[in-house]
Amino acid sequence: MIVQKYGGTSVGSAARIRRVSGRIADTVRGGTQVVAVVSAMGHTTDRLIALARQVNAEPPARELDMLVANGETITAPLVAMCLQGMGVPAVSLTGMQAGVRTSAHHSRARILDVDPRRLREALKQGMVPVVAGFQGVSEDLEITTLGRGGSDTTAVALAAALGAEACEIYTDVDGIMTADPRVEPLARLLHYISYEEILELAAVGARVMHPRAVEIGELYAVPIHVRSSFHRRPGTMIVADVPMEERNRVRGVAFEKEVAKVTVIAVPDKPGIAAAVFEPLSEAGISVDVIVQNISTGGQTDLTFTIAESELKRALLLVEPAGAAIGAGGVHCAGDLAKISIVGTGMLGTPGIAARMFRTLAGEGINIEMISTSEIRITCIVARDSVEKGVRALHKAFELDQDAA
Repeated sequence: MIVQKYGGTSVGSAARIRRVSGRIADTVRGGTQVVAVVSAMGHTTDRLIALARQVNAEPPARELDMLVANGETITAPLVAMCLQGMGVPAVSLTGMQAGVRTSAHHSRARILDVDPRRLREALKQGMVPVVAGFQGVSEDLEITTLGRGGSDTTAVALAAALGAEACEIYTDVDGIMTADPRVEPLARLLHYISYEEILELAAVGARVMHPRAVEIGELYAVPIHVRSSFHRRPGTMIVADVPMEERNRVRGVAFEKEVAKVTVIAVPDKPGIAAAVFEPLSEAGISVDVIVQNISTGGQTDLTFTIAESELKRALLLVEPAGAAIGAGGVHCAGDLAKISIVGTGMLGTPGIAARMFRTLAGEGINIEMISTSEIRITCIVARDSVEKGVRALHKAFELDQDAA
């Protein structure tokens, strides 16, 4: 048994749905059970969000989830119909029908559990379950969505719950690249990448895989195969350990454009202050990324962090009263920022990587506003209009266009 997930471009038209269905049918006829997970067709989700904003500039999160979840529930029955027309028994299922149980955070829910009984029953009857990805249901039976790329998470979670042999993620690119090929034409396909590396890349902007999908894959040891839906080349295998010949100190460059920063000025330097600022954001489901706290001067410090720019307005409504409550000097914010990151397990313990990154960006006249690191990642916050130039410069500086030696 395998789980196959098809992204929006893969099912973007009737012709593409027929091609996807043909691939599923070939797999079934080869003797393998298939659970298919599908995304909304093409730019359906974007169009639905735009339509919502035409009737309400700030659509309520619950109603927006009710609306955008329909994209996937349109695709699933179309694929099931196509399979049935090819002589392959199939049944379409919503996330709720497939047993996907989530938290109650609309537009960014997390999968808490999967009850696979209905999927197993369909497979037992010789049918292909075609599941609407990106969605689930809360304990209160409210429809929820998992955030952009959430169909990946659906697919890997179903594979884990079913004990599938593998989860195949079909997309419009050949696999996982050293950079976004739309920005860096010399980006190279990675045949293997570790869970740890792709999790870092996904978290800092690479859009081939959803971070939560990778977390689930690593936790439950689900082999993930990222492939193109338009041809039958091998693609990229996400594995625990990368083969020796595939290793390189830096494995990829990623970026994310929609970044904003918030600075809480003149914060009292004492225990509990950071918690008072960040707990309201956590309770509201707002994810905080890079955090920098200045050295205390005169018993006060500045606390700066980054968030998605789309969350800035909501975040300020929470941070400003929190800042006032702790006696901060004020709250400042800025948009039009981006983050650019390099990732690679080979960076661990290798001197000079950070210096080369900073020198490369400086050589392009790119100012660094904030820096964040992990053991295998370095992230810089820069002006949004300079990030693509930075990606190309770093890709060249770390020789990512060349095969690992």
